[in-house]
Amino acid sequence: MEGPSVIPGVLYVVATPIGNLGDNTLRALQVLGSVDLILAEDTRISARLLRRFTITTRLKAFHEHNEQKMAPWVVEQLDEGMSIALISDAGTPLLRDPGLYLMRLLRAQGKKTVPVPGPSALVCALSVAGLPTDRFVFEGFLPVKREARRHRLQGLVEEARTLVVYEAPHRILATTQDMAEVLGGERQVVIARELTKAFETIYSGSLSAIAHRLSEDSNNQRGEFVVVVEGKPKVDPIEGAGEGAVTAEDQRILHLLMEELPLKKAVILAARLTGRKKNALYRIALQEHASAPQ
Repeated sequence: MEGPSVIPGVLYVVATPIGNLGDNTLRALQVLGSVDLILAEDTRISARLLRRFTITTRLKAFHEHNEQKMAPWVVEQLDEGMSIALISDAGTPLLRDPGLYLMRLLRAQGKKTVPVPGPSALVCALSVAGLPTDRFVFEGFLPVKREARRHRLQGLVEEARTLVVYEAPHRILATTQDMAEVLGGERQVVIARELTKAFETIYSGSLSAIAHRLSEDSNNQRGEFVVVVEGKPKVDPIEGAGEGAVTAEDQRILHLLMEELPLKKAVILAARLTGRKKNALYRIALQEHASAPQ
């Protein structure tokens, strides 16, 4: 593919589609078709992308298992004037993908690197979440083991920024259940599944409601997930600030009681345990009940 001339001795960090091939930028295609070599996380996956756009540039595997061994070789090729592109299996490289060691090496040696921006599942999910995006924290993938995952979440309980994580299909249910228990079932969450693909699904609700929805239908657990969770509210959005306001801990207690008792009994007992007004707790209980799947 013809394109603008690339600069010898430069590494281009190129974003590729996360699903829909129509999201490939013209500049990305031009760069991939013009460089001397493409470093790919999985050459089989990337070969399909290149064939789709009739790009014949040579591919070489570059992944987490060979990055430290490959990085000095890449530097040597750049020194000899080769132009190289770095891509991942999907999306923007270095966001939960290999390349950090190489990038640090290049920065330390003053080598020129050029970003070629494009699709990112992180930004894609945030753009439609309807949660604050002026400040957010990206945790990548949470730990695989339950105890470690809950420990990590415990460290995020007081985090006021919007929280974003990636998750695999076989762990999405356990992760949302742990989030509901640790962060509080009333926290709002947006689940973005299979972004830009044929079965793209985006739905929202409280953590407890979404965990329930996932558990009821295994089809909801298929695909690749971005989970966007609201940060810890400073004050209850219904009751406002001030002494006597319903806190996140009060709501957590109410949620746990609602799982075991009828709504009115849960509210009465929650009021006794927390010292909050029954009317305030009742309104919150009705709101959560309304958001739960029927």
